[in-house]
Amino acid sequence: MPSRREADDAERGANADADSRANADADSGDPAGESADPAALARAYYDAIDAGEYERLASLLDPEFVQRRGDRTFEGRDRFVAFMRDGRPNTDTTHAVDRVYPSGPGVAVCGRLRDADGDVLFAFVDVFETEAGRLTSLETYGAGSSDG
Repeated sequence: MPSRREADDAERGANADADSRANADADSGDPAGESADPAALARAYYDAIDAGEYERLASLLDPEFVQRRGDRTFEGRDRFVAFMRDGRPNTDTTHAVDRVYPSGPGVAVCGRLRDADGDVLFAFVDVFETEAGRLTSLETYGAGSSDG
């Protein structure tokens, strides 16, 4: 039976094709991949954050994007991206996606935020809404800290 890290690595490899398609969409004038399904958008969101690719992250978000979480709300894509780039206490993290639940124009994701050593910082559930191939809102629920 593979370890959790091996399973996460295998999942990342399986998502490489989806990431390539998302990057191709960005290069073709369709930055958010309008044809992308909500699950692919959510995975691209985590990949962009984990890689520190903040321009790519911005391309996935609607200009009026809103994130709500227990300790704060970010209104607007620019404010959210600025926080992810400059305001997080720990940017050397990885989102391990455990489950994805697509539902209509949105998607819910269960996962864990890991530090650089692979230790779990906290578990989360993110609920995304999408429109026209972009993420429009995110409700984040976490067990433990919400710094990621």
